[in-house]
Amino acid sequence: MSSEIYDDLSKRERQIMDIIHRLGEASVGEVLDELSNPPGYNSIRMLMNILEEKGHLKHRNEKNKYFYSATLQKEVVKKSALNHLLSTYFNRSVPEVMSTLLTQKKISPSELEELSALIKKAKEGDIQQKDS
Repeated sequence: MSSEIYDDLSKRERQIMDIIHRLGEASVGEVLDELSNPPGYNSIRMLMNILEEKGHLKHRNEKNKYFYSATLQKEVVKKSALNHLLSTYFNRSVPEVMSTLLTQKKISPSELEELSALIKKAKEGDIQQKDS
């Protein structure tokens, strides 16, 4: 598997996959509602069929309406996306990523406590880490 799972997708296909991952499951119409500057219904339906042929989507039929979902678990895709961001934009530097996150978003005291606890666990070796 490459470092990025969706490296064979066009920009529009990636947008569709992002929507499917965010919603969990969606019909063609629901995907259209989420897209900015969407093409026509048939174009999206065709792209979703292509994504299914490529093995990225699966569907279920309910009352003659298809509902699409991703074939890969969200956790697998999140790790791939994070690895891509790390290597492309942050020179694989975790402190650089954390610095960017901490300066871009207001973090609540409870979130800071949660981060502190995770850092403490990592220092103690209680977090299972995988090299990617």
